[in-house]
Amino acid sequence: MPPAPPDPIRLEVFKHLFASVAEEMGVVLRRTSYSPNIKERRDFSCALFDAAGQMIAQAAHIPVHLGAMPLSVQAAIDALTLGPGDVAILNDPYRGGTHLPDITLVTPIFVDAQPSGVAQNTDGAGERPFAFAACRAHHADVGGMSPGSMPIARELIQEGVIIPPLKLVEAGQINQGLLELLLANVRTPEERRGDLHAQLAANAKGAQRLGELAARYGLAEVQGAMQGLVDYAERMTRRLLAGLPDGVYRFADRLDDDGVDPQPAEIVVTIAIQGEEATVDFTGTAPQRRGSVNAVYAITLSATLYVFRCLLGEDAPTNSGCLRPLRVIAPVGTVVNARPPAPVAGGNVETSQRITDVLLGALAQAAPDRVPAASQGTMNNLTIGTSRAEPGAGDWDLAAGRPFAYYETIAGGMGGRPGKAGADAIHTHMTNTLNTPVEALEYAYPLRVQRYEIRRGSGGAGRWRGGDGVRRDIELLADAQVTLLTERRIFAPYGLAGGAPGQPGRNLLLRGGQEMELPGKTTLQAEAGDVISVQTPGGGGWGAPVD
Repeated sequence: MPPAPPDPIRLEVFKHLFASVAEEMGVVLRRTSYSPNIKERRDFSCALFDAAGQMIAQAAHIPVHLGAMPLSVQAAIDALTLGPGDVAILNDPYRGGTHLPDITLVTPIFVDAQPSGVAQNTDGAGERPFAFAACRAHHADVGGMSPGSMPIARELIQEGVIIPPLKLVEAGQINQGLLELLLANVRTPEERRGDLHAQLAANAKGAQRLGELAARYGLAEVQGAMQGLVDYAERMTRRLLAGLPDGVYRFADRLDDDGVDPQPAEIVVTIAIQGEEATVDFTGTAPQRRGSVNAVYAITLSATLYVFRCLLGEDAPTNSGCLRPLRVIAPVGTVVNARPPAPVAGGNVETSQRITDVLLGALAQAAPDRVPAASQGTMNNLTIGTSRAEPGAGDWDLAAGRPFAYYETIAGGMGGRPGKAGADAIHTHMTNTLNTPVEALEYAYPLRVQRYEIRRGSGGAGRWRGGDGVRRDIELLADAQVTLLTERRIFAPYGLAGGAPGQPGRNLLLRGGQEMELPGKTTLQAEAGDVISVQTPGGGGWGAPVD
């Protein structure tokens, strides 16, 4: 017999308790990690899952991670028998992952409810976990054809090491053979080792705290709260849909190119709302491409969850229940549901943003007073690094042969929205990270930030203007390979309700007093003294300008 759900007040208490556990996991991960990408930029996510793999709570981390993580947890459950002391590891995009740098760890949580109501760890063989703690972190390098593992690739294997669901830890012991195999295939093994240990610590904290909640309140009540919160999120989503006018809403937008072929890739969505349910259909979207802009189904599902969750308001729980009233159709073999072995690095960071844009564009027709104009629509991915010490490294000491891999996404403009202008210089939608602080960047890498400022006037005009992007100029102090994986360099972020589009972004190479325009997606061998200038798009304006 399933446990009875707690009363509404008790449910609200558990909503905050579960979320606080996920937040504490994030604090542990950030404070114990090695890389600036995780420690400074906070490019990670933590969440809790029930025995069936449903997400029950998440921290306020990265939307593109969190909506996809249930598929990774499910893949680990399906592939492995996880016992006490085990931890699964995976990053395969075709098994619930996003792209290869995002490595997910999944820890089963075992408790045994005693007659006294005290929950204790159990070593009973074959016992089913009562919950799972999981975290996903973007590792600055996981191998592949270029430092930073965000290359202009044509197949998945070029993007880095592929990890199917495996046991990184078994019965409390790290699988050293597997760990060393992974570290042998990356450019910065000690940094990766430190970040993986930080992820293990984060999951351990989540398991500890959830066990303590079961001990305090009793296992049955905690399980009832888990199911109750998922059901509650479903009810709130159904109420949202019932409040929107029934109808069919269509919108289309384009990716600039795929980095290999110059043709744009159109993404089309049709949202059919009927009563308390909606069908989100991406039929008509472009076939998957040779370049890495292909998104896996987990990405499309994640963007859909994010957009509908945004319309729910702040008080609603974010969990798997939000997706129950939604049917997502993503035709296989398209850029929103690619087949292996298509490369996917850009699908996670760039196509996810365009999927969000088309979903919001469609929903703006159903809820015009609640949906903003397009934000910058890109994460402006920049990677700089070396695979080995280069002769003439300059001021940065590479004499010991230590390579480096710097990765960053860069903020831009937020779209204007009814009643308020868009914010300047902010990460939006599927990313929720920070820019690397200048001091941390210059301390960790042979790089110097020459210029970092708001790109004034880049936001679209409107009654409520779009937010401005930024300009970030980074000088190389050593020869290194540079990769740019960016969007909205050709097709501008759209305005709504008569607002003007935001300005497209620009990428420049400054060398010897010369300014050279760079494509949105490119790899080049840069020299010490070169400056990479990333000028990000502004957001679209909302409403016709008022004189």
